[in-house]
Amino acid sequence: MSLHLWNSRFSITVVRQCSTIFTSSSGILKLQHTAASSSNFGASSQTQRREMSNQPRGSRDSSGSGGQGGAGGAANVPGFQHPHCDRQAMYDQPVRKQRTKGGSYDYDLIVIGGGSAGLACAKEAVLNGARVACLDYVKPTPTLGTKWGVGGTCVNVGCIPKKLMHQASLLGEAVHEAASYGWNVDDKIKPDWGKLVQSVQNHIKSVNWVTRVDLRDKKVEYINGLGSFVDSHTLLAKLKSGERTITAQTFVIAVGGRPRYPDIPGAVEYGITSDDIFSLDHEPGKTLVVGAGYIGLECAGFLKGLGYEPTVMVRSIVLRGFDQQMAELVASSMEERGIPFLRKTVPLSVEKQEDGKLLVKFKNVETGEEAEDTFDTVLWAIGRKGLVDDLNLPNAGVNTQKDKIPVDSQEATNVANIYAVGDIIYGKPELTPVAILAGRLLARRLYGGATQRMDYADVATTVFTPLEYACVGLSEEDAVKQYGADEVEVFHGYYKPTEFFIPQKSVRYCYLKAVAERHGDQRVYGLHYIGPVAGEVIQGFAAALKSGLTINTLINTVGIHPTTAEEFTRLNITKRSGLDPTPATCCS
Repeated sequence: MSLHLWNSRFSITVVRQCSTIFTSSSGILKLQHTAASSSNFGASSQTQRREMSNQPRGSRDSSGSGGQGGAGGAANVPGFQHPHCDRQAMYDQPVRKQRTKGGSYDYDLIVIGGGSAGLACAKEAVLNGARVACLDYVKPTPTLGTKWGVGGTCVNVGCIPKKLMHQASLLGEAVHEAASYGWNVDDKIKPDWGKLVQSVQNHIKSVNWVTRVDLRDKKVEYINGLGSFVDSHTLLAKLKSGERTITAQTFVIAVGGRPRYPDIPGAVEYGITSDDIFSLDHEPGKTLVVGAGYIGLECAGFLKGLGYEPTVMVRSIVLRGFDQQMAELVASSMEERGIPFLRKTVPLSVEKQEDGKLLVKFKNVETGEEAEDTFDTVLWAIGRKGLVDDLNLPNAGVNTQKDKIPVDSQEATNVANIYAVGDIIYGKPELTPVAILAGRLLARRLYGGATQRMDYADVATTVFTPLEYACVGLSEEDAVKQYGADEVEVFHGYYKPTEFFIPQKSVRYCYLKAVAERHGDQRVYGLHYIGPVAGEVIQGFAAALKSGLTINTLINTVGIHPTTAEEFTRLNITKRSGLDPTPATCCS
């Protein structure tokens, strides 16, 4: 792992040779590592960094002797193999490297997209000596005309405002629970939607400003314009002041995606999406959330916590792509809190009535029965579409798959000088930390002489529903599909969070499980947790799983008491045993 600490006067480079982790026959993990560090001042820092990046880095950063790829590099792939971390595929081809060409083009690199992936890539490329421009443009939403500043989905209409709204709802819940803990609480306490939205938007605008300043300080030219390809080295940027043609040796496409709208009458005219909800200038009231992916459930969750009336419409299954036992537990916990789910149902139309309310007609896809209801707000959360339409990718010869861009293990498209990172690429996790790391690693390979490629396996994630769900690794279904039911062991258990006792909160859906190899060292394939602060709990376990965690190591780790995270170290009942996984006591 390489860590770069920068300021205007000096740089420090620390290189830690990657640890070799393996499991002995007794199941005890042994760890060996060596560390080397060096520091230098001035212009020589880039040279030394590149020399270091070309050295073999064990399982973290090596495609062969001396950092070279190709067939010879594949033979030197690190021996440690996690069950679903395909290191061989990551290192079986040479790394493409782009060299700067001085005045041949306007820029060495143009990044299209000012979100997490694009900004990370642009800033890292500049640090490695490239001349970089970042093109960014946000089309207003069709219903309310919502638009925002630089930073992409996460900062403006995704992770950040979502987590703040989620926190607001949890605080409201905590205020009412405080009475049980002896606090004198006024029963008339209620949220102020306008004040909450203003606070959230103020924070977002501050991040927008800091981002612009950071780009300026790092010498990334920010261009607020909509870009489309003229050819593989030329881009036409549509600006407020007119059009501008710019050229670059290399392009990175990082335009991300936007919410989809259903093809039904009234959907675009009257419905909103997650692009609108966080800046909505009026209370959402009774809200129909159409879609049961993580965005839909998270929005329904914080709306309920803030005192509104959400209903979730589910076409097929809840949380597609996640472990389905856990997904149904999440849905059940939301239903217990008073959030109704319309199962196997699709919308047919949305009509605005004279009183301003929205009449939604819908249909049960199994029975064919049709019904209708009125709502104050209809929020579409039926998936996201990659923003490839405005790019004129055929002009550059770039292939697409549906509305995404297929790439290889180097984030390279079928065109030699064009790459793609973030949510726009096909078949990879659409998560902010994934986009940031992939963008940085790409820039280091292109301009810093590095060889490390993005590892998309075992990425931890959290669904911020009222009772949160976090996971890393394989779902139970995927583990069974990959290894067979007879070769998979599932350790599971319910638990009782200490903080739930006094207010007598429901613990019915506080549950976790470890999906593991049945025989041998019982390597852990996946970890799943439903409960408080799920993301904080799973993050550390994600590092352990990436390092080859076994059940023996897990259950012989001493937990921190009383916490909910320690429940993973207390797992001892398997589904196969048929024993009751409900705990009798917390301290023995």
